[in-house]
Amino acid sequence: MDEFFDIVDEQDRVIGRALRSSCHGNPKLIHRAVHVLVFDRMGRLLLQKRPLHKDVQPGRWDTSVGGHLEVGEDYYQGGLREMAEELGIVGRPLEFLYRYRHGNAMETEYVTSWWLRYDGSVLYNTDELDGVAFYAPDRIDEMLGTGLLTPNFEQEWQLFKQWAGHRGGFDALFSTT
Repeated sequence: MDEFFDIVDEQDRVIGRALRSSCHGNPKLIHRAVHVLVFDRMGRLLLQKRPLHKDVQPGRWDTSVGGHLEVGEDYYQGGLREMAEELGIVGRPLEFLYRYRHGNAMETEYVTSWWLRYDGSVLYNTDELDGVAFYAPDRIDEMLGTGLLTPNFEQEWQLFKQWAGHRGGFDALFSTT
C-alpha cells in the first residue's frame, strides 16, 4: 500500500503531501525521516539488515532504526513508533543527537537522529528486516566504503562520531565507572 508523506521546504516546514512512490524517485520532494542509534553497554551499535524487497538500499546494513514520519507526526513520536515496530523496544526515552539533510539521486530527506543505550531483548520485525546484529565501532569503520552499509548510514556514522568526539569520545559515552 502506498502511503502519504508530508512534503517540506528547505526549512523543514510542511508545504504539502505526496505519495511515497512519488517521493522515492523525485529528490525535489523533500520528506521527513527519523533514525535511532541503539547501543549496548559495551558501546556496540545495533545495525539492521534491509530486506531485498525494499525499494531503497536492499540487502545492506543500516541504522538501528530508520523510517519515514507519518503525516502530522513529530520526529520524537516517529522515533518511538519506528523503534517499537522494527525492534520491539518500547517505553525507552530517546536522547536527541542532531538533524541533517540527506539526499541522493532517488530522494531527499530531513533526518532527525536519536540514540539510547539498551541491553534488553530485541524482537525485530521479520517483515521489515532481514536481521540485526551488534557491531563494535572499529568493525563499522572497517565496513565503510565496502558496499555493505547504506550510504545514508555511512553519513550517519560520521555525524555520530563527530557528536561523540565533542563529548569525550566513545570511552566517555560508554564508561561503566
